[in-house]
Amino acid sequence: MKRSMVSIVVIALLAFAGGCTQYHAQGAGAGAVVGGAAGALLDHKNPWRGGLIGAALGGVFGATITDVSMRASQESAASNRPAEYRTTDGRAVYRADPLPADDQTRCKKVRERVWENDRLVKDQVREVCEGERYERRY
Repeated sequence: MKRSMVSIVVIALLAFAGGCTQYHAQGAGAGAVVGGAAGALLDHKNPWRGGLIGAALGGVFGATITDVSMRASQESAASNRPAEYRTTDGRAVYRADPLPADDQTRCKKVRERVWENDRLVKDQVREVCEGERYERRY
């Protein structure tokens, strides 16, 4: 039973990792670390089990948040209008506001802000670049 459960978890994680970008991997990694620590602390009978479950759930949550962030910032940069996503209960809000473009690099900047329970928890500027990249290669 334990062996089949471990096999399922490993296969699921490998399949999940195959569809990740670098940013998804960073979000999933951070979520897995936090979720694993929280799960290990909350499961008093078997901290390993709690850590494994917490890491899996945290990884999925971290990758999902990263995906929403990337999608909204690209949408905001492309349309040159703010993009906003809210949870169904309204407790968490993600907002991307476009900033003036950089003419030299053909990149647009987007200000990302995240609120949880009406408290600002993240405020950063992300650069969204679209176009062709030319390299001198032989």
